[in-house]
Amino acid sequence: MNMKFEELRARYPVFTYEGYDFRVEGGVLHLEFDFRIGEDIRFAPKMSLSAGKHIPEWSLFDVGSLEGIVFNIGMIELISYWKSVCSPVVEVKPFSMPDEQQMWWRKLYWYGLGEFFYRNSIDTVPMEFLNFRFPAGAEPVSRLKYPRIAESDSVIVPVGGGKDSVVTLEELRTVKSVVPFIINPRGATEECVKTAGFSLVDDVVVLNRQIDPMLLELNAQGFLNGHTPFSAMLAFYTTLVSAVTGIRDVALSNESSANEPTIPGTRINHQYSKSLEFEEDFRFYVENFMGGCNHYYSYLRPLTELQIAERFARYPQYYHVFKSCNVGSKEDKWCCHCPKCLFACIMLSPFVPDEELQSIFGADLLNDPSLEATFDELAGISRTKPFECVGTVGEVCEAMSRIVSTHGEKRLVKHFVNSRLAQMEEDMLDEYFNMAP
Repeated sequence: MNMKFEELRARYPVFTYEGYDFRVEGGVLHLEFDFRIGEDIRFAPKMSLSAGKHIPEWSLFDVGSLEGIVFNIGMIELISYWKSVCSPVVEVKPFSMPDEQQMWWRKLYWYGLGEFFYRNSIDTVPMEFLNFRFPAGAEPVSRLKYPRIAESDSVIVPVGGGKDSVVTLEELRTVKSVVPFIINPRGATEECVKTAGFSLVDDVVVLNRQIDPMLLELNAQGFLNGHTPFSAMLAFYTTLVSAVTGIRDVALSNESSANEPTIPGTRINHQYSKSLEFEEDFRFYVENFMGGCNHYYSYLRPLTELQIAERFARYPQYYHVFKSCNVGSKEDKWCCHCPKCLFACIMLSPFVPDEELQSIFGADLLNDPSLEATFDELAGISRTKPFECVGTVGEVCEAMSRIVSTHGEKRLVKHFVNSRLAQMEEDMLDEYFNMAP
């Protein structure tokens, strides 16, 4: 048991969602939230949304119709701040919520923070770790109204700068009018949309999201910290983008492998908020508690990582602009030492020539002995997968099997073959002794 978890919950028994503010200034929509822990700790995260040519005529737009969406964005944003102390009670002052809606949020906290609980050695149970409270006489959240948006020939595509969103962007633009959406633009996201021919100023919807510095200060002081369900936050922001642009459909780029647990035999999944389960839960929430204000789905859901990599390989113009590495994201580079770099390299290796692959990453990752431990996690040789957005063990093994004949001299390929042979030998011995009289 993490004693700090128990200590902080006792010291800060209530986390309060005080309220929110939203307004239009200079053609930009600004959001600000007010969260509090006890009397001394306050958070005021700020966001701004600009939509280029997709901006509505604000003087004719009913900005008040966004209130329900903004309230719900506050509900997802507060998770990042709540996790610093894990207060057993979250008091929501703006509105009261019915039991079914409260349970929806409790489920998202429980599974979306599964990695956070695991890595912080937090031992708790679903019915005790969190409860919601509302002030006496609080208005029911059902009084909020939401914009009803009609279907159109346009689709919003969130762009993260990796190969997956590139495939979604390129394939959908052949049949629909695509509007890219970026949160906190960085080198790879900007270069990907520019490579696709979009203007960052006119064609792209941009959300600038600021973390309150107080949270970083608490982290430095040793308060609880860890992974939160970023893709769930993205999902709620897409409802705002739909409302502002009038575009109902939102096409994510989450693949089938996001459903696989990070810790085998458990529900702990680094990618929970990219899973089909969350996607279906979110659609239920939007339909039942947000007036059906958008249609959220993953275009790549039926595909494996290998199928996506094969499709991405058809677009060489993106080879030197896409990036999936979190470690090197601020410098817009592949760090060449993390699981995401190695995984991306493995997935592309059956489809991209080796010389080109080394040019993309700036290193020969399949020949790097320092990556053996990381490879073992990706290939299922170790017990757990990396806590990263990577594909399944089966997909990694299939990719490696495809390149044994073409990349057999490389260090990690040899290591893979030797590991498979050792496993086959172990399986045969087990079978022999099980059959012995």
